[in-house]
Amino acid sequence: MSAPSPGKPPASAWLASMAKRLLIAGPLLAASAYGALADDNLARAQIVATSEIPEPGYLQSAADPAFGTPFTRVTDPGPETLPRMPCGQAYCTHRYSSSQAWNADQSLLVIANGCSGLCFLDGRSYEPLFERPAPGECEWHPTDPALMLCVVANEIYAWAPQADARTTLYAPADYRNLQFGPYKGNPSKDGRRLVVRATNSAGALVAFAYDVSARLKYPDINLAELDGGNSFCTISPSGRYIFCFQELSDETNEAYVFTVDGIRLQHWSENHRPGHGDMTIDADGSDVYVGISKADPDRYHIIKRRLEDGVVTDLAPYGEGQHASIRNINRPDWVFLTYSGTYSEIAAHPHWAPFYQEVIALRIDGSGEIRRVVQTRDAKHDYWSEAHASPSPDGSQVIWSSNWGQAGGPVADYVAHLSWPGPASKKASAQR
Repeated sequence: MSAPSPGKPPASAWLASMAKRLLIAGPLLAASAYGALADDNLARAQIVATSEIPEPGYLQSAADPAFGTPFTRVTDPGPETLPRMPCGQAYCTHRYSSSQAWNADQSLLVIANGCSGLCFLDGRSYEPLFERPAPGECEWHPTDPALMLCVVANEIYAWAPQADARTTLYAPADYRNLQFGPYKGNPSKDGRRLVVRATNSAGALVAFAYDVSARLKYPDINLAELDGGNSFCTISPSGRYIFCFQELSDETNEAYVFTVDGIRLQHWSENHRPGHGDMTIDADGSDVYVGISKADPDRYHIIKRRLEDGVVTDLAPYGEGQHASIRNINRPDWVFLTYSGTYSEIAAHPHWAPFYQEVIALRIDGSGEIRRVVQTRDAKHDYWSEAHASPSPDGSQVIWSSNWGQAGGPVADYVAHLSWPGPASKKASAQR
């Protein structure tokens, strides 16, 4: 990542504005039981050096020295945790930051990377329970804890992994190569709708929404009519919009927003503005995408962008933000951010966001309120060694991956445990 271009508004101006808003707003919540650093605000946050701590053993717990957050190591690359449940020597981790790791009631936790299929753990004790062959692309149903919604080449189906029971929802004869996204698809917040990418009978690559409750297919979107090649398409949390991400020949990325009926609403032609993120329903009922911008005027800021009209809200200044997740679907007013980088890099740029190898939770209302969760200790090596923090539906647990400071070393998963000063938002409770 390069320094901000000359002539661009410095992050210091953003921080000064945030400090002014903080003074007007008055004091925030008192520090949590985990220490004075746990609850904070971007306007006054400072870089915190990573303290040395021995890597916990498998299923052992520890506390983060900087923030006091308790956490547990939940996977062990290499050994078989149960008969016929092996995990790879190199990594044994959850799938991705924007993929739901826990089921709806948080009784099950799925580990996908490195397992021979999908490995299911107890969602609270993390004891291994069972393994199932990977049946295409599957994501947890957001309200039914027994189900996953899955897509394979020729069908959409509901799958109960514990019972290993499968129900076909849609099996079209005139489409092939069906994909859930691919890889970055999620169902709507109520579990009714999802988006499938497929090849139609004419050989064209298309995307369409499907209502699994009404068994209703929506019109095709011809992806060849969009700039670049398609990376993925997914449904918005409300189920009202289809979001498609396109990669151009120069490796920049643009986004398109459609209604479920295939009517184009938005074309975000700026590169990756935003990307590496996740979607949620904002306080005003709007679907928003929260992620990292890679274009001016907010390059490498954390931004929120409204799907229906493209309006952008700047949430956090220039920094080493790597991934954003709002899989805390029942506490949707916070985004969990994974920061990469090194101490020396961040210390040399005092106007950047003061985080490196750290997970923070950021309130998405623009107030700058944060919770500093845990230091990840993931030494840069490859994609599999990235932390990819992903919270549980209620935000009380956050899973992340780490090689524990050893570049090229085995990558295990860890779960941090959070307490919150009150219940999930009234809006989230009303939506459940």
